[in-house]
This record gives sequence, C-alpha cells and structure tokens, in this order.
Amino acid sequence: MQLIYQGKTKDVYDLGNHTFLLKFKDDVTGENGVFDPGANTVGLTIEGAGKSGLKMTKFFYERLNSLNIPTHFIAADLDEVTMTVKEAEVLGKGLEVICRYKAVGSFFRRYAAYAQEAQALDALVEVTIKDDERGDPVISEDTLAELGILSKELYQELKALTRKICGIVKEELAKKGLELYDIKLEFGYDKTNKQIMLIDEISGGNMRVYKDGVYITPLALEKEFLA
Repeated sequence: MQLIYQGKTKDVYDLGNHTFLLKFKDDVTGENGVFDPGANTVGLTIEGAGKSGLKMTKFFYERLNSLNIPTHFIAADLDEVTMTVKEAEVLGKGLEVICRYKAVGSFFRRYAAYAQEAQALDALVEVTIKDDERGDPVISEDTLAELGILSKELYQELKALTRKICGIVKEELAKKGLELYDIKLEFGYDKTNKQIMLIDEISGGNMRVYKDGVYITPLALEKEFLA
C-alpha cells in the first residue's frame, strides 16, 4: 500500500487495480480555530472527527449506491477509519460543487447587498476551483467551457446530479428534524468508463446543518443523525 497524497483531512493510498484507500484524519477546515466547511485551510483538530465523518459518509454512500447513483464508494472500515474507493480522475485540476438552500457563509458575504442572511435558495448550484493560492474562486458555466475544464453539456449533467444527490441528503437529514443549509461535493471521472461520479466524503465536515435555527457542529451532527 503506497502513500500517494497527504490532504488536509485525508491521506490517500494506492491499493492497485484502480482502487484507493482514504484514511480519514481528525483535522477539519476552518480559520482562527473556528470550523468552516468552505475554508481552504485546516483550522483545527477535533478528536474523533475522522471517524465521525466516515460514519456519515458510509451511510450516505450506501444510500446513494442503493439508488444506482454513480459514486466512487466501495466499502468503509470504521475501526481503521478508512474508506476503499474506485480510482477517479478529477475535473480539471479539482472542482468543488456547492448546493445552497439558504444564504449563509461565503454566499451571503458576497451577495449581502442583495440577499438577507439565511433567506431560502432554490437548490442553487455554484462551482469553485480548488486553488488555495487564489482562495478557491467561483467559476461560471461559460468560463468552465471557455477554459476547457468542463463542457456546457457536462456542466448541466453535473448540476443535475448535484441537485439529485443533495436532495437525497436533505431528505435524510429532515427525517431527524435537521435542516440542510448548504453542502459541498466533489466529482471525478470513473477511470474505467469515464462516467462522472461523486467522490470524497459526505459528512458534517462539508455541510452546514441546523436544527430549530441553531447550527449543529459536525460531531454533534453525526451523533444526532445516526442516533
């Protein structure tokens, strides 16, 4: 098993035969010691965060796989805090896709002149470039096509898939009285058939969830959701 990448919140190992192992860490993104799923730096370390994130990720991926939605998920080992996944080719040099149901976080900061904080949004989809140096800038459909990162046809496929996946996550959370405000996903191409598929994790570390108007932290969310 060869370590090929050390990420902010996970390390990646090559298992061969187009499969990889993701080792979840207890590091989470944020700034100045405050958790922020939209941040591009590690802000703090929370004991148990890795296992907590994997538990939620396992639940959602198993749900999506049962619905025949394309994902990279193969299996998860909660004791080892690892996940086995299919090999994926990233979109461009890495894109993040955000689905927003409420105007909070960076969206509200950008558009505060036009939006009220926490106002309802209609599963609004934004794409950002994974580029720490430039602060992960938002990129439009036209720019993605112009720069050869993603064709307009593939963008529409990505947008529809994002809304479908996030709708499922939102519904599952609502069953426990939890409200999804926004969620950040990543996608890649399946190396074996070039199909777009969901990659990375689906956990409290990449979503904002509230209960009765109060924000739920990632670890508290996992305990509340999987109780």
